[in-house]
Amino acid sequence: MPIAAEPADATLIARVLAGDDRMAFAALVRRHQSAVRSLLRRLTGGQHALADDLAQETFLQAYRKLAQFRADARFSTWLHRIATNAWLQHLRARRIELSLDDVPAVDEGLAADDEAPRADLQLDMNRAFAVLSPAERAAIVQCYHLDMSHEEAAAALGCPVGTLKSHISRGKQKLKARLRAWELAS
Repeated sequence: MPIAAEPADATLIARVLAGDDRMAFAALVRRHQSAVRSLLRRLTGGQHALADDLAQETFLQAYRKLAQFRADARFSTWLHRIATNAWLQHLRARRIELSLDDVPAVDEGLAADDEAPRADLQLDMNRAFAVLSPAERAAIVQCYHLDMSHEEAAAALGCPVGTLKSHISRGKQKLKARLRAWELAS
């Protein structure tokens, strides 16, 4: 007996909208929850509990607003936009501002060994990532960690492609400046 193919997102969405089919929505959640959680974990700097809470909020918002979904973009792109907005709303609600003063600088006078511990690199990456503005962080996560095209990322973030490219450029400059010690050690 051949295995039945999973219904497409559009089919599941239609079932939810036609009859409030919660099983169809549960299938959408199962299909997309890993990517949404991954996005939010990167945006929150690895705060798993916060990312999971924001993922839950993302899917609640998606369920409430499913009738507003226009199929001019992929459903996953639409979910990523909701997730990013949930993260930004979290930042605004707590008036969290990220700045260079909040994160200790990498000591550029330190000579790194050829085989620097991976944990040190990860710590420095997290510190460098923390100096990015929310828009810069979101743009870099969408394009480099989720491997979205500039057009997809711009759609997910609700901004023009040119603005997205500006956020990426500024973010990369900040990351490069913060990680200069690793570059010198290479």
